[in-house]
Parts: sequence; structure tokens; C-alpha cells
Amino acid sequence: MPALSKRDQIVSKALELFYQHGFNATGIDKIISEAGVSKKTLYNHFKSKDELILATLRKRDELFRNNIMRETEKLGTTAKERLLTIFDAHDTWFNSKKFSGCMFINASAEFSEQQNPIHMLCTEHKRLIRNYLKELAEQANVLDPDLLAQQLNLLLEGAIVEAHVSSNKQGAKLAKSIAITLVSNAMNEAH
Repeated sequence: MPALSKRDQIVSKALELFYQHGFNATGIDKIISEAGVSKKTLYNHFKSKDELILATLRKRDELFRNNIMRETEKLGTTAKERLLTIFDAHDTWFNSKKFSGCMFINASAEFSEQQNPIHMLCTEHKRLIRNYLKELAEQANVLDPDLLAQQLNLLLEGAIVEAHVSSNKQGAKLAKSIAITLVSNAMNEAH
């Protein structure tokens, strides 16, 4: 495997530190030290900490969505199954050793102003997850794919918060039990 570029090395280490400790609590000096780069190198790649945060969130979005979609599609063979196996993919994530909640929920809480570019990127990530659910719902031929996507997304978001805030690692399984009814009702309405 090729060595990471300095930029990728910084983003990778910053992503790990931000996810584990938070954005405001993680200083640039800690990132520089952990990434093994100089301050000059960091600032050659990123004009500000906010620019670095945006880069880490873009990377996290790419990694997270690719992983969740891959796991969902591996676990389910039909669109209907995948509307439910996405909860199984989340269950695996919740029960992983490195689970620290949703990086996008955490970032949007720390950068709560709606027009902040960081908050806007978090909003975009959540929209892309809903779009994936809507695509699955459309493929499953439900009557109102947008409504089902919103409902399932709300369950996923609640499960994420429950798993992180309340340390209830069964959040995805509980949400899936509700999702089964929602998907079944949506399929019946279509026929």
C-alpha cells in the first residue's frame, strides 16, 4: 500500500482525533504532533483549522457512506431487504471499539450556526444518507419513497444518538424492529 501524502496523513490523523475528542477540544498542535508534520506543512495544505475540519468531514463522509452502503448491500440482496439491513450495518458500527457517535451530529452541535460551512457540510451528509434510503425505497417500489426514506432516516438518527448518548448498543436493533413495520406497511400500500 502506497504511503499517504502529507495532506492525507494530516487529514487521517485529524479525523481520528476530532472523532475521538471533538473539534474544539482538539488543538492544531496535537494534530501536528500526532501526524508527525511541521506547523508549516499543515498550513501549506490548510489555511485554517476550519479548512482542515471541512477536509476531515469530507473524508469521513466518503468513508462512512461507502462503508454503510457496501455493508448494507452485502447483507441484503433486494432493495426491500436493504431498507432493513442498513440497520444491521449500523449495529456493527455501534458495537465497534472505535464508535464515538456520529461525527456529523457532533460537528453540527459544535458549529451550530446554520450558515457555517461546517454545519452545511453536515447537513449535506445527512441529505445524502436520506437520498440513499430514498433510492432503495424507489427500487422497492413503495408508494411514497420520500416519506419512507424520511421515516427510516429518523429511526437511524435516533438509534445513533441512543447508542452514543445512552450507551445503548442495541439502538439499531430496536430501530430495525420499528423499521420492519414501516417497510411492510409501505410495501402493502404499493400493492
